[in-house]
Amino acid sequence: MISHSLPGRFPRNNPTRRLRAFLLGLFAAGMTALPLKAAEEIEFVYTPLVFSVSVASLETFAKEGKIDANLKRFLARATPEAREQFREALLTKIDIDPVLLSRFFNTVMGADMLSRLGKGITIQGGINGKYALRGAIVSAAFEPGGLTLLNVLKKFPNNIQLQGEEILGLAKALDYAIYVSELFTKDMRLWTAEEAAAVKPAINYASLPDLRQRSSFQVKKEVWNLTDSSRNRSLYVDVYIPQTFREGQTPVIIFSHGLASRPEDYAQAIEHLASYGFLVAAPQHPGSDIKYLQGMLAGYYRNIFDRDEFINRPKDISFVIDELARRNASQFQGKLNLTNVGVAGHSFGGYTAIAIAGASIDFDNLAKDCNRPYSGINIALLLECRALELPRQVYNFRDERVMAVFAANPVNRSIFGEKGLSKISIPVLLASGSYDPAANPIFEQAISFTWLKTLDKYLAMVEGQAHVNFTELDAGMQKTLESVVDITLPNQNLIEDYTGALLVAFFEVYIADNEKFRPFLLSSYAEYLSQGQKFKLDFITAASDEKLSQLIEKLRARRQ
Repeated sequence: MISHSLPGRFPRNNPTRRLRAFLLGLFAAGMTALPLKAAEEIEFVYTPLVFSVSVASLETFAKEGKIDANLKRFLARATPEAREQFREALLTKIDIDPVLLSRFFNTVMGADMLSRLGKGITIQGGINGKYALRGAIVSAAFEPGGLTLLNVLKKFPNNIQLQGEEILGLAKALDYAIYVSELFTKDMRLWTAEEAAAVKPAINYASLPDLRQRSSFQVKKEVWNLTDSSRNRSLYVDVYIPQTFREGQTPVIIFSHGLASRPEDYAQAIEHLASYGFLVAAPQHPGSDIKYLQGMLAGYYRNIFDRDEFINRPKDISFVIDELARRNASQFQGKLNLTNVGVAGHSFGGYTAIAIAGASIDFDNLAKDCNRPYSGINIALLLECRALELPRQVYNFRDERVMAVFAANPVNRSIFGEKGLSKISIPVLLASGSYDPAANPIFEQAISFTWLKTLDKYLAMVEGQAHVNFTELDAGMQKTLESVVDITLPNQNLIEDYTGALLVAFFEVYIADNEKFRPFLLSSYAEYLSQGQKFKLDFITAASDEKLSQLIEKLRARRQ
């Protein structure tokens, strides 16, 4: 806790506070190499003090709840609640295949994570403990009891040290991140209500079409297998085609999937959009999809994604638009509007959408953020920092045919920076989730929103959304997460309702040029959709830009 610098205390049952406790357990569980001799004591260094805690004492405490003389001074100031949380953290088991874990740590992202943890968990003399860390974690995962913090501690070599100042700094950074996230969530709710109250006259949304429901267009899905000969790159595209055309030209949307996923994972949102008469094409990005991840886990690749995906993904979008143009006359009777295309994307796909909208990579800003102390608490940087492997040159991904982008949970802030994002001149909607651990909204969307110079910009946040659809990935994952960190996630159908309505409203206005949908891009519509819901949709426009900028500046000043 940094109670001296943060007003008040977090409520005991606050989900982000519990999540912090769990994450601290995970961070602590990132500890050490297959040791020649297991540690009997863990040495804590807090200059000029050095003291040790017996591993046997920790094991007795974890399994029996007993605190002996050796451990008593270590826990002297801890509250009963904190002691119980520490005990739970020692015994919490993380189910993971040790072979896959070992392969992950061999990737650039895995090595980066270990290197960041190794600043606080060192070899005697302050040497980064990343190699020792890897061995202890993997070795513990092979134990019959599985990967627990206690088992990792038991695998420590004798010369390991925990650097108190570094670990305390990390804890403070986590506390600060939680504080700013909670404050941002509270203010987003307030600003949404303020913008909604300013809408005069009030809009009766009950009398308007319900954008949460699918529309009347029947949709057929085709799968195109394509090769871009200029890049020697083969990919498939899921194409959702309305079976009847709208009056005039048919609007076109390209959808970019996230890291380690596939176009099919977003079928519900895509079909919803297509039911309104949009043709939606969702390309596979072969260097960063689920097949590539499976290849890494099988030992065929060294990394979770190919570093050239930062370049290839936006080029995939342009390639698909080119292919649609080639087929327009023969397959679509020339009905497709390919001079006013929309792009939507999720996570890494959000990066893709923002890149093709005109944002440029700012290598200097990225390098600065990647080397910032405790920057690892922003997990998105594990992905973004890999762009530093690219040749340092000016990359221009802008496709002038793209006229509006919808980026959901995008990783973007550090890789583009203010200089890169300010180049965008087309409408942008940034969507986020208040529980997102991978692309935290205050780090990855809120600050980016203030850097956008386009007046047609929107920031949406689904309260409780946690980056991915856990029910789609694993039927038991949501239940497991809720039990481990004691949080409740919103029903996925509610998230789909919010997302589907926003997708339709945004692209109807900016791609289909249908002003009848403009009222749905107001905060009052978010308030209407949120009625009676525990997890609400927060939504602001450029009207709240100054308030958000002031909040960010206040938080920066407090941190300094």
